[in-house]
Amino acid sequence: MKYCGTWYEIASIPSKQQRGCASTKAEYTLDAAKGMVLVRNSCKRNGREKSIRATAVPVEGSGNAKLIVTFFRWIKADYWVIGLADDYSWVLVSNPSRTRCWVLSRTPYMDDATYAELLEQLRLKGIDTAQMLKTAPG
Repeated sequence: MKYCGTWYEIASIPSKQQRGCASTKAEYTLDAAKGMVLVRNSCKRNGREKSIRATAVPVEGSGNAKLIVTFFRWIKADYWVIGLADDYSWVLVSNPSRTRCWVLSRTPYMDDATYAELLEQLRLKGIDTAQMLKTAPG
């Protein structure tokens, strides 16, 4: 699965849990035997790394573009890939209602022109880009 590996958060519509976070990243590892992806989200808050683990399974028939992510075994979240670079250098992720959104990159930094282009793509997909906040690099 080419999507696995480390992704750095460039911007998001942050949740309460993300407030005060910098250097946010997600690491995805395929567990083929269980048919799921192991997720580790981390960030730095007050100079200390905080992390949370989850599992993700693809929604049947979505071509792996829609995942159900489970935290703490009972909290579920829909994670939809709504844009992806051909070379997997960036990805746009949202929930179905478009109230949560992330711009992720394979590198911790993204040039301004690419970021502006991705914000426009998000706007065209119904995301309120005025709520997007750039993630502090840490």
